Amino acid sequence: MKLIAGLGNPGSRYAESRHNVGFMVVDELARRWAADVTRYDRHFEALCGRTEACGQTVFLLKPATFMNLSGRSVAAAWRYYKLAVSDMLVVHDDLDLAVGQVRIRSAGSAGGHKGLDNVIRHVGTDEVPRLRIGIGKVHRAATVDYVLSRFLPDERPVVEEGVRYAADAAVHWVQSGIAAAMNQFNRRQNGESRTDSSEPDS
Repeated sequence: MKLIAGLGNPGSRYAESRHNVGFMVVDELARRWAADVTRYDRHFEALCGRTEACGQTVFLLKPATFMNLSGRSVAAAWRYYKLAVSDMLVVHDDLDLAVGQVRIRSAGSAGGHKGLDNVIRHVGTDEVPRLRIGIGKVHRAATVDYVLSRFLPDERPVVEEGVRYAADAAVHWVQSGIAAAMNQFNRRQNGESRTDSSEPDS
């Protein structure tokens, strides 16, 4: 079984905001796999759904705890299903990547992302596979307003492509594991086709 948790903030106020690209990726996976992620589960404090995909049972999760408490929800599902940490993929936004860029890591620090940091704290290890989608850089003093803002009209096509690419990466992770997904999808994307690039991540 695999767990894919997209991080974000619940409610219409935050829908489609930069901070919610993790939710967007889960929604794209749910669309592809005809899964329902609209059911609220009190035990997991999340909108979630279970489906069969790529020969695996996949549990999709969108925490309703608000971003900074995401770990409470993610860890509850992780523990309930008695999964290895390697069977969990956390999808979240990243301020250090250009809009729409995608990177996968098998472990490491939270890099200042409070949602991922909370997941790491609740799970008890930083060896949490994560899939990051860039939302663009901004001065740290303006971070809060920026991450809660919506994408500009000219950014929408780029982030939509990034969400689709991230969903492709998540599918590959389910099929082949983190190392294969990193090798296939961690590529320089500036001025290149996402599907044609063969250059490894720097």
